[in-house]
Amino acid sequence: MIEPHAPAPPAVPRPWGEAGTAQARLPVRPGTGRFLVLAGVFVCAACGLVYELELVALASYLTGDSVTQASVVLSVMVFAMGIGSLAAKRLRFRAAAGFGAVEAALALVGGSSAMALYAVFAWTGDWGGVWSGGPRCLLVGFSLAIGLLIGAEVPLLMELIQRIRRQDAGGAVADLFAADYVGALVGGLAFPFLLLPQLGQLTGALLTGAVNAVAGGALVLGLFRRDLSRRGRWLLLAANVVVLVLLGTAAALVSDFERAARQAVYGGHVRVAVRSGVQEAVLTGGTRDHPLDLFLDGRLRMDGSDERLYHQALVHPAMSGGPHARVLVLGGGDGLAVREVLRGPRVLRVDVVEPDAAVVLLARRDRALSALNGHAFADRRVRVRTADPFCWLRHTRGTYDVVIADLPDPGIAASTKLYSQEFYGLVRRVLAPGGRLVVHAGPATSRPRVFWTVEATVRAAGLRTVVYRVAAGAGDPAGGPDGTGRSTGLSRAPRDWGFVLAALTRPVLTLDPRVPRLPVLNQASLLADARDAARTRLPDLPPSTLLHPGYTR
Repeated sequence: MIEPHAPAPPAVPRPWGEAGTAQARLPVRPGTGRFLVLAGVFVCAACGLVYELELVALASYLTGDSVTQASVVLSVMVFAMGIGSLAAKRLRFRAAAGFGAVEAALALVGGSSAMALYAVFAWTGDWGGVWSGGPRCLLVGFSLAIGLLIGAEVPLLMELIQRIRRQDAGGAVADLFAADYVGALVGGLAFPFLLLPQLGQLTGALLTGAVNAVAGGALVLGLFRRDLSRRGRWLLLAANVVVLVLLGTAAALVSDFERAARQAVYGGHVRVAVRSGVQEAVLTGGTRDHPLDLFLDGRLRMDGSDERLYHQALVHPAMSGGPHARVLVLGGGDGLAVREVLRGPRVLRVDVVEPDAAVVLLARRDRALSALNGHAFADRRVRVRTADPFCWLRHTRGTYDVVIADLPDPGIAASTKLYSQEFYGLVRRVLAPGGRLVVHAGPATSRPRVFWTVEATVRAAGLRTVVYRVAAGAGDPAGGPDGTGRSTGLSRAPRDWGFVLAALTRPVLTLDPRVPRLPVLNQASLLADARDAARTRLPDLPPSTLLHPGYTR
């Protein structure tokens, strides 16, 4: 029969070589000490989860594919946590000193990770060649380092808890993980609702690192200082002071850093940079020598040098095939698609559903952008609603003659649901008899699989389709919703925008001769480009659904 483990009396310390460690000499009562350790666990867990979410969010912003990057960050970090836990076994007989060193290192690495990643992206993202994957490699490196340090926390904290008052392993683990999970909950909620909107990526990460350093240093130097030699205490104090000074200096320079990095990414002609709760919107140029460009989360959303070709090709074929008194624009917060819609005769109402109110505000108030969109949002026929297009379609009961989906590229993970069979089923429900839908479907020639998956998905929703494309030059990053930042070097394919025109009966691809001034688009070129697009067809592609997304970068 196995005898149950009997904990040692508090007054009898265990020698260092046994399974447990000697009872700590605390400046407070054991109950208070235990509470303080669990409070430290809570704070450290909250900071650790903020580091994880910060890396995931920044990776999505810098590289675009949020699903892949989130998977890489989380899997590497969890793996590293396991390695860190094993490595920390060597420190368990010096748990207090080890924990203090780990927290100082974690505060520095985690707090500075966002700034370091953004700096590499901004100043080296367009190098190409061997360094083309540099930002991604650095992302993996930070995930690995932060995971190793977070993983080392748990066994060291377990030793510290047991040194205060020994208890059975199950009870100690339950207490430790309860504090850890509650802290993770607080950190997970604080990141999207407090840190990101109020402080931004960089300042939020730096503040988290400072809190991490203070919590770890205070716990060790305040509660377990007798476990450290005099020299050890001074070294730990000096290390934490250095970390806080570095993080504080970086926080003081954040504004200048962001300004310089933004110029490195977008060039020296940044007009406006606004971060909403949805994304970062940056306007550049707007002068005679530098056309106005709109970037959303680092991706070129609108290229002022050829946006008229894109928006005319998007809007006018759908407006020309029948009635168009009531028009729905999904996305299109820049007002440029609305400008083209309002050129159509007999337009009575235009509803715009844009998820980011900040983009609409820019389109209304920025002098260059409002001039480019012809002050479209000042027209009394235009009504703007700030909502997710998918959710809005589920609740609307109106019908429309034309639906224009001016949405980000389907290859961006956040847009996948807006290119799903379920989404097009909702669009089909709001189409009036004879109504048409037009969808921007990404490049037809450089990414035919994505393009034809969009077409197959629209057909799966019960609509008949006609495809077409427009091309304009080569060598620069694609403008329109599928573009990326010029300086990132991520998109150097020929400019090519593909579209899917759909209706309940097979639509006719035509242009309304009553719409004047379409020098960049004409009937002959439209039909020729449609034939070119049809030649790229990939048959038998499955439709994309919410549960089985079919788009890849």
